[in-house]
Amino acid sequence: MECRARCGACCTAPSISSPIPGMPSGKPAGVRCAQLDEHERCRIFGDPARPAVCGSLAPSMDMCGDSREHAMRWLTHLERATRPE
Repeated sequence: MECRARCGACCTAPSISSPIPGMPSGKPAGVRCAQLDEHERCRIFGDPARPAVCGSLAPSMDMCGDSREHAMRWLTHLERATRPE
């Protein structure tokens, strides 16, 4: 599956604990990544500076559904379900 144009849900909904260029402490859940461009695409896709967790999250019908809103709900649920107590 290809990423949906102008989505960026996977770069917004989840928290990222590793450093990201422009976000040395990572990013909290629900915060837009500094590396998303104006088209909601990753500026560092394929770059070694991209966190490994980002590369491990591949688009799928379960996650992405038919809209950005679906993807945000799914990823937010996953974030909450896997958050440390």
